[in-house]
Amino acid sequence: MNGIGTLLKETRESSGVSIDEASSDLNIKLEYLLNIEEGKIGCFKDTFELKSYITNYAKYLGLNSEKLIDDFNEYMFEYTSKIPIKEIEKQAEKDAKDELVKIASPYTKKARKYSKYYYLVYLIIFLLIILAIAWSIKQITIDNHTANVISYVDFKE
Repeated sequence: MNGIGTLLKETRESSGVSIDEASSDLNIKLEYLLNIEEGKIGCFKDTFELKSYITNYAKYLGLNSEKLIDDFNEYMFEYTSKIPIKEIEKQAEKDAKDELVKIASPYTKKARKYSKYYYLVYLIIFLLIILAIAWSIKQITIDNHTANVISYVDFKE
């Protein structure tokens, strides 16, 4: 990665473009461009975003962006292939154990885990429905007789 950063920095300096100017032209934060030029990829959370920055920066400087991205991909392959196999296997086993805990049976989808709040919401809705039914029944009955005639008050008198 240092080679890519050095190439970008040397090309920028030889073309007479300041880092601030490149940052404002590309609409990329100054810190990002400085980290790219210094080869500090650990500062970026997303590799795809970093690739996008490198591509745009290379195009801005008139470099072959595809070649730089190929170099970057090769560097990332070498960087990630240095992770010991034992660590990869250990993480895979941990992930597999986590998956087994979440599965209800081999023939069904993963078991859902509902929180207490779902049950509370369902209980409140159920109680509101019961109250609405009780209120409706009370409105319909008068003195233990079911009202079957709608009466009204004549206000003319």
